[in-house]
Amino acid sequence: MYDPLRAKSKVALSVAASFLVGLGIASQFGFTDRPFTPPPVQTAPVVSQAEVQPALDLSQAFVNVADAVTPAVVRIVTTRQQVRRSSELRGWERLFGVPPRDVPDIASGSGSGFVISDDGYILTNNHVVEDAQQIDVTLLDGREFGAQVVGTDPTTDIAVIKIDGTHLPVASLGSSAEVRVGEWVLAIGNPGFSRGGTNLDYTVTAGIVSAKGRSLRLINRSLAEDPDFSGNSALAIEDFIQTDAVINQGNSGGPMVNLQGQVIGINAAIVSATGVYQGYGFAVPIDLAHRVMDDLIAYGRVKRAFLGVSIDRVSAEDAEVLGLPDVSGALVQSVTGDTPADRAGLRMGDVVREVDGEKVLTANDLQQKIALKAPGDRVRVAIYRDGRPREVTVRLEELPYPGEVAASPVRRPRAADKIGIVELVDITPAIAEQLQLESTDGVAVVEVQANGPAASRSITRGCVITEIDSQAIQDEDDVRDVLGDVEAGEVVSLIAACPLRDMQPAMYNIRVPR
Repeated sequence: MYDPLRAKSKVALSVAASFLVGLGIASQFGFTDRPFTPPPVQTAPVVSQAEVQPALDLSQAFVNVADAVTPAVVRIVTTRQQVRRSSELRGWERLFGVPPRDVPDIASGSGSGFVISDDGYILTNNHVVEDAQQIDVTLLDGREFGAQVVGTDPTTDIAVIKIDGTHLPVASLGSSAEVRVGEWVLAIGNPGFSRGGTNLDYTVTAGIVSAKGRSLRLINRSLAEDPDFSGNSALAIEDFIQTDAVINQGNSGGPMVNLQGQVIGINAAIVSATGVYQGYGFAVPIDLAHRVMDDLIAYGRVKRAFLGVSIDRVSAEDAEVLGLPDVSGALVQSVTGDTPADRAGLRMGDVVREVDGEKVLTANDLQQKIALKAPGDRVRVAIYRDGRPREVTVRLEELPYPGEVAASPVRRPRAADKIGIVELVDITPAIAEQLQLESTDGVAVVEVQANGPAASRSITRGCVITEIDSQAIQDEDDVRDVLGDVEAGEVVSLIAACPLRDMQPAMYNIRVPR
């Protein structure tokens, strides 16, 4: 009788025997000893170096600039407090018997900056460090420093911070007045965050200067919402350098440099419908930033000169009606009484064409030229009035600096705040039953700071802390006693049962922020 299984076994044995015989024959002829030889590949240049030398020279220039400037560029990480209403917690208050209240969450941000002196002064954007409660700076070589704000100027989006360092790499400041549309520039930054699993530390991008004197009204809108300035958006100075070099979030505050490695602008903004690069990047001119920087270091604030006029750009219709030789200048729309402009006799309808012999192209240009002056300076202002050129001398005065806003009352801190635990409660029998606990020992976590130290170590609402630094915890009083003497920088060790670990006890080591 035919047996299929037996027949298959015979076939398998026959194939195996054939393979072994073939392998023996191959080894006798040396087939199995011959190494694999990959096919030849072409590696020689297909275009001669002489034919592409200009491009190679430009590429090497980019490399040289990046090597020279990048060590002076820093990453800036900030933390600031923001208030959230705990009623968003959906039911936790009912479980723990805690009424809704304000929770001081922690929000973090990052940006860039660059060192301007070897003893640690750093130039960046105001919006990078605005309202920051803690500022940390990281250098290219990995050194980390805490930083203090020296001064800020929201009207130009410039800030100066300081770290305690010595012999630091320093960026060289150039002149934005000499920048020409079409010249190559590099934008350098250190976003200091990851996106899609990719680390976006130090980045260098190249492009050209696309335009000068751009106004985006970004600073205007910021001042309109700033109570320090009482909504006076007219104080904003926007005279951005536009580039097609890639500038993305986190690069704000980094330097824009020319091919000689000199800083000609501070990366400040992008125009995008998506929040990422779409071909338009903008930088604050370094001449303006330098003037502001000097005042911030010397006085902690800007001593800004002003004329006392409200101005607009000149349109083709304005030029025709006012008899201007070309469509440029700053059209005076109003003059504030008892100001330098008023005393010099300026009036509505005048068109400012020059300041100290330098041509005024736009209203933004006039703002920047006045901002580069100092209070008390006498300037020659060339105007057009009634179709004829005139010149007046104006003695500039100091713009009154807005006062500080009264500080908001601060919630009285509790011991657990040191590690970012906002609210704890003693465990009642009802809470123990709800959380399926075997005893009422320990304290339950009701709320933690978002992005705070405890949250970063996976301590969440519903965790039950039973031990801190080897001390058994029975109630909130125990927490206060154990954490009361803990200092900034020390590590606190908790034993806690948390929902993320199915309420199984685990160790959580948390460093108290410095």
